[in-house]
Formats: sequence, C-alpha cells, structure tokens
Amino acid sequence: MLVVAALGGNALLSRGQALTAENQRENARIAAGALAEIARAGHDLVVTHGNGPQVGLLALQGLAYKPEEIYPLDVMGAETEGMIGYLIEQELENALAHERTVATLLTQIRVDPDDPAFDKPTKFVGPVYDKAKADEMAERHGWTVAQDGEHWRRVVPSPAPVEIPDLKVIRQLLLHGTIVICAGGGGIPVMVRPDGSLTGVQAVIDKDAASALLADAIGADALLMLTDVEGIVRDFGTEAAERIEHLSPSEATALDLPAGSMGPKAEAAARFAAAREGRMAGIGRLGEALEILEGRAGTRVSGAPG
Repeated sequence: MLVVAALGGNALLSRGQALTAENQRENARIAAGALAEIARAGHDLVVTHGNGPQVGLLALQGLAYKPEEIYPLDVMGAETEGMIGYLIEQELENALAHERTVATLLTQIRVDPDDPAFDKPTKFVGPVYDKAKADEMAERHGWTVAQDGEHWRRVVPSPAPVEIPDLKVIRQLLLHGTIVICAGGGGIPVMVRPDGSLTGVQAVIDKDAASALLADAIGADALLMLTDVEGIVRDFGTEAAERIEHLSPSEATALDLPAGSMGPKAEAAARFAAAREGRMAGIGRLGEALEILEGRAGTRVSGAPG
C-alpha cells in the first residue's frame, strides 16, 4: 500500500513549545518512530509536514536584522522545508536502522496568481500572542492577525495548490523503494510567468490541501493527516464530546469545523477519498498512525465503513 502521511504542525511542535532545535529534533524523533511502524508493516511511504511556526520565526528574525531585506515567503518556505526535512530524514533513517533509503525533496507547487486567497489571508504562521501583543505586531509590521484558539497569530495568503512540477522526481524515488519527504509546509508556492518559467509567490500553501493533491497525483491508497488530537470529535469541548469513527466524503465536507485547524483536514480527506473507489483518508494522533491506517483509531473517511 502507498501511504502519504501528513504531519501537522502540532505533531512536530507542541502549542506554545519553544522553537529550539532540540525541541524540534526530539519531536522529529517521536514522529519518526510512528512513521517507521508504517514502513516496517510493509507499506511504501511519502511524508509531508507543516512549517507554520518555523516560517514565522524566520520572518521575525529577518525583521530583527534588516526589515527592508526580509526574504519572501517562498524562500522561507524552502529554508524550512530543508531544515524540517533534514530532521525527519535523519531520525527516520535511525528508526529504521538504515534499512530503507530516505530522501528529502524541496518541492515546488504551482498556484493560480488570481486565486482570491491572496486578498484574504487565512494561514497561521509564527508564534502565538495575546490580543494586545498581536495588535502591536500587526501595527508595527503591517501584518494581518487572527484568533487561533485562545491566542492570536499572524495570517498570510493560502492559495489552493494546482500542480506539482516535481512529481516526476517523487515517482522516480518511489520506484526505487525510497521513503520520500516532500511538499513540506505545503510546498514552495510558485506561479507560471507568461514565458512558461516559474517564479515564487508570497504565500504559504495549506499543507493538508497540498498533501491531498500529492496523494491523488501519485496514486496513493491512503492519506493520513496526523496531529495531536484523536480525530474529528462530535460536540467538541463539551461533556458529550465523542470521536467520530467513520465519515463518508459528503458527511466530512458537511461538518462545521474550524477553518484554521480541523476544517482543512476534513476537506482534504473528503477530496482524496471521493476521487477514487477504495481509497481511505484518516485523521488522528501521530502516535497512532499505524492504527489509523488499519482502521483501529482516528477518524476514517472513505466510501464505506471499514
């Protein structure tokens, strides 16, 4: 079975946890342990991951140095894709005792420059703030900020992914049995110039949407979206809260879920599962990755229960 496993930002860095190299490496080690179980079970594996906190940190570092020379979001996306990919790659190789080859690929993903998302930033990046500090940062740097749970964060444009120019490279690696780490942070957002060449754009693509596009393009059998919660929960935050074990694609898209967290996961899961019979998408805890794949944990989105 070919599995695409998308690691959520909270699976790699706990909310409020310091963005130190040590913390990120330890979380990558934990993630690698869960992913290694999928590989040891005999499945082919492609790994994607978030990068919101890391991109936000790079932006802050740039502002502290020379604000007028800060790198654009596509370049910062490439930097973080390389950094996080390195950590996951090394820890996954260690977890598998170097019995499988693992490769990280900086992945360009094309977006539409006319996407309305450019006029309505929604993608959270960077650290969390209280309301007063968020307003101060927005005023100082010209940011757009929005509420994220109990906190506030910067938001940037998040256009829909359209095409993966690097798809041939990913397929070649998979043909040789390599575990591929790619499309990190939703990939590096690019658009096509009139002459057919590519150039980067100021945006951060939603990782779940990019993962669903990737999984569909390579003909994956399963798409796992791994985070720090047990799955999609009915009546979340109440005493009646209960994990939903199975949803059809139409049921998943009909749910009223938060746009900044579980909503994109449900939409991506439904889009992937509905595209071809026999596919499944799973949402749940990183530590239960194999159990989600086997239908024993998380929320499963497919054409039929099972």
